[in-house]
Amino acid sequence: MTATSDRPVPRPGVLAIEAYVPGKSAATTTKKIHKLSSNETPYGASKKAIEAYRATGDHLELYPDGSATRLREAIGRRYGLDPNRIVCGAGSDELLSLITNAYVGPGDEGIFTEHGFLVYKIAIRAAGGTPVVVKERNLTADIDAILSAVTPKTKIVFLANPNNPTGTYLPFSEVKRLHHGLPKHVVLVLDAAYAEYVRRNDYASGLELVAESENVVMTRTFSKIYGLAALRLGWCYAPEGVVDALNRIRGPFNVSAGAIEAGIAALEDEDHVAASIAHNDKWLPVLTDEISKLGIGVTPSVGNFLLLHFPNVAGKTAKDADAFLASEGLILRAVGSYGLPDYLRLTIGSDEANALVIAALKTFMTKA
Repeated sequence: MTATSDRPVPRPGVLAIEAYVPGKSAATTTKKIHKLSSNETPYGASKKAIEAYRATGDHLELYPDGSATRLREAIGRRYGLDPNRIVCGAGSDELLSLITNAYVGPGDEGIFTEHGFLVYKIAIRAAGGTPVVVKERNLTADIDAILSAVTPKTKIVFLANPNNPTGTYLPFSEVKRLHHGLPKHVVLVLDAAYAEYVRRNDYASGLELVAESENVVMTRTFSKIYGLAALRLGWCYAPEGVVDALNRIRGPFNVSAGAIEAGIAALEDEDHVAASIAHNDKWLPVLTDEISKLGIGVTPSVGNFLLLHFPNVAGKTAKDADAFLASEGLILRAVGSYGLPDYLRLTIGSDEANALVIAALKTFMTKA
């Protein structure tokens, strides 16, 4: 007789998943709050995107286009891509999970690096697979270590480029070397959530590699530079076979009408994106330099955030800094869950927030 329970029991492996915990949004203080914990853009969404979103409110009784056709066509125009090879989702998070569910099952393995996005491990375990964590070198993905971890059970490899929360990246030559070394049946997922911020000549998001390969998928998001995080909107560019698989398992209306219209308008507002990039280009080196002068380690970043390394001494630890900054209304991201207990991640904020961070950290590091 099969054993029974007095309540439903999740299948094996589900309860082994550690739920994703987002960055803090509040602090106990009377001071103005500056949320610098989730890599949100200080410029917000484009006014054109907001107007397009609001306009959908007149027809909330109607289902959205289940194929997000106009949005895929807008993405195709923006990047010179075939819309038929684009799949849209409720944030790139959903797409990462869909890809994993399509190609990973019990007994299979999925690879990612030790400080990679936490959703990779969740997606692999949720699909019944086994996560394989690969060591990084100087907080940067190590291609040789990844290739050494590949076994006959490997079905998927995740590479965040640039990586969150470290802000480091791999040049395109290294990404191509990784792809060349993988078996052809292994899916290489290039998570390019922060691609728009990168200003390095040797970087590429992966579109070219997807175009000429059968096993590479690139994911992107509207949550960062486009400021549409609340709408949950992302997309991926993939080979025809992968697109077919994803469209078979995704929800029939997985992207809302408001997200579709806002996404189209956001893509067309190039001035808004340019202003966001210019702001980041201005503050990224300033914050790196000023914070480094205080005796805090700063990992060189190509994204819209910085990883700060605090000394592991009484009164000056990352935990101490987090508490002090919160009391000043500055909310950063503790990254102990990423294996980085001595670090905090700082989002590039508004002019006001950035100046306050520098001043607050100076006070923190010099106080007795």
